Amino acid sequence: MNYQVKAIGKVRNDESGAYIQLEPEYIPGLKALEGFSHINVIWWFSDCDNDVERNELQSGQPYKNAPKVMGVFATRSPARPNPIALTTSEVISIDLDNGIIHITFIDANNNTPVLDIKPYTPSFDRVETPGVPAWCSEWPKSTEVSGACNPVWVVYNE
Repeated sequence: MNYQVKAIGKVRNDESGAYIQLEPEYIPGLKALEGFSHINVIWWFSDCDNDVERNELQSGQPYKNAPKVMGVFATRSPARPNPIALTTSEVISIDLDNGIIHITFIDANNNTPVLDIKPYTPSFDRVETPGVPAWCSEWPKSTEVSGACNPVWVVYNE
């Protein structure tokens, strides 16, 4: 089976802020996105797309207090079989004419390819009482809190 993925735009992440810039042919896809406070941005870890990292299935302790060895599917590491990432971002504004979504934050580098955008909807995306392992139970409980405090999920493998 052959799969084809095409970027719909790029992340613009610099001193002026964080933005999603769509390719012109995808701008009509923004219709009716206004009113959603957040979006799920699916993007490609393009800076980490190589054979070595695509074959990495376990890593040493990537987070403070985490197990000494973790499987890639228990982490948000860019080293994975398919370097696909997901970030939930708050929407500041949408420029429908130019295909630009101004967002508060995205953990992607400038020029990172964006694969898809989906509206954040609580009925699909929110879990009332999520469970997490003890080693990360002290992490912030939301993206808002995470951005406002010193993270406790500091990487140990440096």
